[in-house]
Amino acid sequence: MLTTQSPYHQPVLSLGFDFRHKKPLVAMKTKMQVPYVLDKGQTRYFHQLPSGLKMEVISQKGHQNDTFGKPRPPLVFVHGSFHAAWCWAPHWLPFFSEFGYDCYALSLLGQGESDVPQGPAAGTLQTHASNIADFILKEFRLPPVLIGHSFGGLIVQNYISDMALSHEIHNQSKCDNIHPALTGAVLVCSVPPSGNSGLVWRYLLSKPVAAFKVTLSLAAKAFATSLPLCKETFFSPGIEDDLVKRYQELMKGSSKVPLFDLRKLNATLPSPPVSGDVLEVLVLGASDDFIVDAEGLNETARHYGVRPVCVEGVAHDMMLDVSWKKGARVILSWLNSLNRVEC
Repeated sequence: MLTTQSPYHQPVLSLGFDFRHKKPLVAMKTKMQVPYVLDKGQTRYFHQLPSGLKMEVISQKGHQNDTFGKPRPPLVFVHGSFHAAWCWAPHWLPFFSEFGYDCYALSLLGQGESDVPQGPAAGTLQTHASNIADFILKEFRLPPVLIGHSFGGLIVQNYISDMALSHEIHNQSKCDNIHPALTGAVLVCSVPPSGNSGLVWRYLLSKPVAAFKVTLSLAAKAFATSLPLCKETFFSPGIEDDLVKRYQELMKGSSKVPLFDLRKLNATLPSPPVSGDVLEVLVLGASDDFIVDAEGLNETARHYGVRPVCVEGVAHDMMLDVSWKKGARVILSWLNSLNRVEC
């Protein structure tokens, strides 16, 4: 549900400390203008990073049932641009918690209710992945499953590459950036390993009208002012306008600064490939995705040597769309297969 703006939505300076660089970091604390109110069973807390900055976490504990057998891995959800931890809370957190999974949705720095770091962008692929690694290291005993959406999927890809590299080093004491092991990873409508430049060029050459709309919606942020464009960009035609309006308002307030500097980001891509036996990866796409095309989905799947799964009748924001259960059920089936293999 939504609430109206209240007087506490004012910037507050927070002084953190970067223990690696021995210098203070000044973060801007800004509440979302339209805060997301949690449902029953959900909790919001803040994870403090080594820099002193804090990341918002929305969690929902899994239901306990003797029929589930051995403990299930926690699920960590990573959002994409113009979103935050809230985007997983309406549907997917309650869904997976019902099946015994502890769920944790993160707001990356500069997004949602998380602290805003200095600079024009919230971070890089590497810094975002390192922040997630710090959260996993301090929060869990069991290796979790990372679930990333859109640009969050690209961050998860970087995490996998860094994890594989760090664990190849036998003497880990010489590695400054150990990423904890994972049970698996799910890439949902993910930006492919080469980034979004290929997507843009394919749209320009084959679908110039769609390319114009995507650029207008995302680069010019017209999704924030045009309800029809927001609906076409993120959702299926069948979703009610009132629901799109609700999500549009949340999106408008989710990103205080961009997730990345895209020009610098593209210079670091593609993410290094990893061998197929490093990790179980599910690559999940949507047939009605207005942002990531079929070739982008296939590129991601080839990168991990797996077959992609394309969910019919669902749009880019699979976890919020009217048919959100379709994607959730595919992931649940895959998670169940992981549990059987481990047994």
